[in-house]
Amino acid sequence: MCGIVGTLNLTQQHPIRQEGLRQMLGAIRHRGPDQFGVYVFQDAHDGVGLGNARLSIIDLGGGQQPISNEDGTLWIVFNGEIFNYVELRPELERLGHRFQTDSDTEVIVHLYEQYGADCLAHLNGQFAFAIWDERERSLFLARDRVGIRPLHYTVQQGALLFASEMKALLSDERVTAVFDPLALAQIFTYWSPLSPRTSFEGIYTLPPGHWLKAGNGRIHIQSYWQPTFPPANNDTHHGKWALHEAAQQLRDLLIDATQIQLRADVPVGAYLSGGLDSSTITALIHHYTGNRLETFSIAFSDAAFDESAYQQQMAAHLGTRHHIVTATHRDIGEVFPEVIRHTETPILRTSPAPLYLLSKLVQDTGFKVVLTGEGADEFLAGYNIFKEAKIRRFWARQPESAIRPLLLNKLYGYVGNLDNTAYLQKFFGRDLTATNDPTYSHAIRWRNTARLHRLFTPELQKTAAQAEWKVESDQLASLLAPLSSLSRAQYLEITIFLAEYLLSAQGDRVAMAHSVEGRVPFLDHRVVEFANQLPPHFKLRGLDEKHILKQAMRDLLPEEIWRRAKRPYRAPIHHSFFPDGHPLDWVTTMLSPDSINAAGIFNPLAVSKLQEKLARTDHLSETDDMALAGILSTQLVHHHFMQQFNPGIPVNDQDDVKIVIKTGE
Repeated sequence: MCGIVGTLNLTQQHPIRQEGLRQMLGAIRHRGPDQFGVYVFQDAHDGVGLGNARLSIIDLGGGQQPISNEDGTLWIVFNGEIFNYVELRPELERLGHRFQTDSDTEVIVHLYEQYGADCLAHLNGQFAFAIWDERERSLFLARDRVGIRPLHYTVQQGALLFASEMKALLSDERVTAVFDPLALAQIFTYWSPLSPRTSFEGIYTLPPGHWLKAGNGRIHIQSYWQPTFPPANNDTHHGKWALHEAAQQLRDLLIDATQIQLRADVPVGAYLSGGLDSSTITALIHHYTGNRLETFSIAFSDAAFDESAYQQQMAAHLGTRHHIVTATHRDIGEVFPEVIRHTETPILRTSPAPLYLLSKLVQDTGFKVVLTGEGADEFLAGYNIFKEAKIRRFWARQPESAIRPLLLNKLYGYVGNLDNTAYLQKFFGRDLTATNDPTYSHAIRWRNTARLHRLFTPELQKTAAQAEWKVESDQLASLLAPLSSLSRAQYLEITIFLAEYLLSAQGDRVAMAHSVEGRVPFLDHRVVEFANQLPPHFKLRGLDEKHILKQAMRDLLPEEIWRRAKRPYRAPIHHSFFPDGHPLDWVTTMLSPDSINAAGIFNPLAVSKLQEKLARTDHLSETDDMALAGILSTQLVHHHFMQQFNPGIPVNDQDDVKIVIKTGE
């Protein structure tokens, strides 16, 4: 795993300075502290610079970037892993390509030389990369199908700049951090900006499954992959498999995905949460590979969030060497400012903070790579949002029923203040019969979260009001209309929540903060595409989530593990910022009237009322908890990137740096 940066002159000629690229790399040296690389090409008409910070995992001695093709006309910097590089290389060699290294990076550059943008269809991996074509004078950027690896870009003063993290872009003097008010409204509705927006004006994310090509003063962006589901009335499709046959196919795909994602020249560990998904991956490693297995878990001092008993049970079942970090309220609160420096965006949860502590444990144990269970909930229907939509549709057939809404009580036993039947019926009964709305499954959640807009200043509230809380459009409606109700809900969850929140704030950013690469077998594109074609009742059978995965894995897991109802990963919020009832010092500073006014995002009176509520009670609602996390994280983004931005230590000659300087004719 690595970090990449770069710049390309589009409509103005700027000097391509090594110093600037070294500073950009310095801002993300945590992503790849082992080696660095810089490529510069400039002549009278074009200028491009590429940079790489490398976390060496494959071909430790020979994989330093930038890497070129045989004649040095194509140059690549790459962040990620290509898991099927072993199979791709012989095919390319038969086509006449000659290799200089044993790295997966070089496979990409030859594949691009052979197929152009179509090379992406051949890749099985998690990636973001940039390839400069000296002959064509074009820059090609690409991001993996579901957005496991990040890639951001901006156009400033006639130049395109790109980087794995926005702090690298901000280290360039042409780029300034300014909040995007519409993105803030989206964060306080959907939990993240809607791609391609980011929290900063003028800085964008390349959407998952897209590539970008720049040259001759122009930029072209194109989709090459998106999640697809069969029509709801596809009777042939529904009769394609018996459940046991489909379960075996899923298991076979997961075995292969797990095996190829263990390819590395360094030891690979696994996260173990105690739930079905991570237990599946660790069990497959144990039973189908010869790898030495070490596992890593988070325990919580707060019993309401702790699952360590299940983690210990699974570790004992597999005989792994198990490592645990215990997160206290204070631990979570104290690391939260640093977590936000890495997420680079406001968030409405504290969940990334314990994962930040976990990646530190992995680093301290001497590991660079871990396999995780992310993705199963999205593609195999594990979340309660899928169940609640199913219950609401059932209830909507008889809206006056007093019995049907009682099913909602089965969903939220782990949230102490959501076990009130009258409250649940009122909350989930809103727009109950609007079942033709393509966003039916998520609309009620989005509307509820959008209530947080009341915290904004009056000016920002006006801007937020212009951002309709729905992500509805004619194109989206026509896309979702033929699908089953579950497929519609899955599509929204995958395209809105997965990449820009879960895989970013809770995945890439907090792992790479400690130079740890997370790999996700459930997001192997073959697993994803297979899961999307399954009949809905294979995934959500009644209210039994991930039914097919349980059938596929029941003989390899303890019954207590595979029969467990889904318990979402959560972390305490207000108790983390106010341990023992008193605010941490940084919390006091961030919530002070001076800080609130300086950021200019929140109404000081609204913030003061929330603090008064905290002073009166030790128990906050889920919405108030989200409000507190959102306010503090937004204030921290303002502090880190607008008030006291620190671009880090530039890469210097004491670092292991590969330099390639070229001039055109």
